[in-house]
Amino acid sequence: MNFRRLFLILLIVGGFWYFTTHQALHSPLIGPGSRSPLTLTEAHAAPEYTSEELNNIAVYKRVVPSVVNITSTTVTLDFFYGFVPAQGQGSGFILDKQGHILTNYHVIADARNIQVQTHDKHHYSAQVIGKDRLHDLALLQIDAPNLVPAVLASSRDLQVGQQVLAIGNPFGLSGSMTSGIISAIRSVRGPEGSPIENAIQTDAAINPGNSGGPLLNSHGEVIGINSMIAQNGAEQNAGIGFAIPIDTAKAVLGDFQKYGHARRPSLGIRTLAISPGLAEQMGLPASYGVLIEITQPGGAAERAGLRGGNETAYLGNTRITIGGDLIVAIDGQEIANSQDITEVMNQHQPGDTVTVTFFRGRRKMTARVVLGEANEQET
Repeated sequence: MNFRRLFLILLIVGGFWYFTTHQALHSPLIGPGSRSPLTLTEAHAAPEYTSEELNNIAVYKRVVPSVVNITSTTVTLDFFYGFVPAQGQGSGFILDKQGHILTNYHVIADARNIQVQTHDKHHYSAQVIGKDRLHDLALLQIDAPNLVPAVLASSRDLQVGQQVLAIGNPFGLSGSMTSGIISAIRSVRGPEGSPIENAIQTDAAINPGNSGGPLLNSHGEVIGINSMIAQNGAEQNAGIGFAIPIDTAKAVLGDFQKYGHARRPSLGIRTLAISPGLAEQMGLPASYGVLIEITQPGGAAERAGLRGGNETAYLGNTRITIGGDLIVAIDGQEIANSQDITEVMNQHQPGDTVTVTFFRGRRKMTARVVLGEANEQET
């Protein structure tokens, strides 16, 4: 009887041991504590791309051969005041098959050696053809075969909300593309401290190394040159980047070709944009326009008889000068802010004559103004 009981116990223990070890060895993908095999659900076919994805892919393939990586070598002082080389990186894009490349001035400023890497990973020494610190633009040239020029659009009728794409070399990561929209069109101070009029603000990710690369519309056409980011204390994208409008670049390129340097026409004035509320407070005869605060001595406006202000006032905490002429049109084009003046200036050269319509007091007047040439200190 005891033997039977012992045999039964051994049979139960042995069966339990065999079952557990046999199942552990032969059951697939069973982990600790698992009670059932792992089953994966896989797609039966490659996913279909959305129309937006297909467009982005097509734009990237078409445009990325036109984008280059630019490495500039400068000389700086180390802790012991010894001269040491330092390198900076940026982007640019090819304009023609002759090897002209557009980039930012601050990418190549003070560089002693400039190297360009094309999309096919070849390296070329670049020559500086023209530099414009005020507009933060530079024109380079390389001697290279089989170049693919970018297609330039116009920046005149850009709209907030319009989709944009940026291609460049952020942090040296060549051929990177990001997407976003146009967040605003506004005037900002560029990396060199000079104003960028009608700058294109975008939330497309722009980081160090993107400078000089193209900002594209949804057709893959260049509408701007990525120039700077709003860092807010951090040297990386914060969702606010700015690009120089391509129409400004076209005007500068025209100067490079014709004169060998950039020539910027100037009225020689500092202005204050007037809103309907401000016009009512000041008792102005028009609800829009730009009020001349200061005329540059010997400048175009002063020579034509236009007047600046003669009375100090405060707009919030900002000190302004009032009492000057109120410009409302130039060559018949309505002027509401400094951006409108810039658009007119981009259509002219120093020495051209424009007709300025303005109010002096409540009297509407016109003046023929021969445009001067802006210097690097003028903003």
